[in-house]
Amino acid sequence: MLNRRTLLGALSAATLLATAPASFAQETLYVPLISKGFQHQFWQAVKAGADQAAEEFGVRITFEGPDSETMVDRQIDMLAAALAKKPTAIGFAALDSQAAIPLLRQAKEMGIPVIAFDSGVDSDIPLSTASTDNVAAAALAADKMAGLIGGSGKVAVVAHDQTSRTGIDRRDGFLDQIAANYPNIEVVTVQYGAGDQLQSTELTKAILIANPDLKGIFGTNEGSAIGVVNGVREMAKTDIIIIGYDSGAAQKDAVRSGLMAGAITQNPVGIGYETVKAAISASKGMAVPAMIDTGFYYYDATNIDDPAIAAVLYD
Repeated sequence: MLNRRTLLGALSAATLLATAPASFAQETLYVPLISKGFQHQFWQAVKAGADQAAEEFGVRITFEGPDSETMVDRQIDMLAAALAKKPTAIGFAALDSQAAIPLLRQAKEMGIPVIAFDSGVDSDIPLSTASTDNVAAAALAADKMAGLIGGSGKVAVVAHDQTSRTGIDRRDGFLDQIAANYPNIEVVTVQYGAGDQLQSTELTKAILIANPDLKGIFGTNEGSAIGVVNGVREMAKTDIIIIGYDSGAAQKDAVRSGLMAGAITQNPVGIGYETVKAAISASKGMAVPAMIDTGFYYYDATNIDDPAIAAVLYD
């Protein structure tokens, strides 16, 4: 995947540098990226893409996030510390779509361009957001779930949170698609496990106990999906359709084994790469698109090894 992105990125880099001022490649720019966490392979892949862009464009970046995706206050502290260094631009993936807005206002007042990545904020301060179209991706997950359970029955959602834009959009994208198109499917509950495997495992077990006739569960991020897989396995349920989100090693193993029917994969390397690229452009006064759609795919046992899919899976 990195080789493929390197090739694409080199072309993008050449284009960007060709249209930039002569001093563009000579300056050492500093772009800190404040992530939602580090505990999932997804974020490590985002960092790999950011590192790739930093090397290609000759800028310095840092990449950090709290130990848990529940640690909103810790993330805010990281953002404040990054702004205190007066960076050239900043990338920010919000755990809470509103909590960081006062600091982002400060960034704007300081003339520091903000690029959101993965999860945006409820503000127009970020000049661009590099992310998956999570509403559309979750709607596709709902379509896949509906097809696999025969268009009727009870399903549940184990979500990672209800404060970030990714948590909100993936939950609502799934729920709205079911409500609009599948009247014979009932979503019996939405539970929030903070993206933590252990919490999501226990939630899944409780859902299965309360709903013995459940047909399927949608897990909205890497930790949620792995927790669903573990919960279903521990309850020795063999007839639950599991649809996940992201594509870490554990999820890929679950898809290959048939325990997970399939999942949505994002393009995390692309997210990291495009964030740094947009930050550099914005710092030079260049126009950047308000939304950078980095794409998504559905993968299952039938296509997991296809080159186009394999290129955006991560482990």
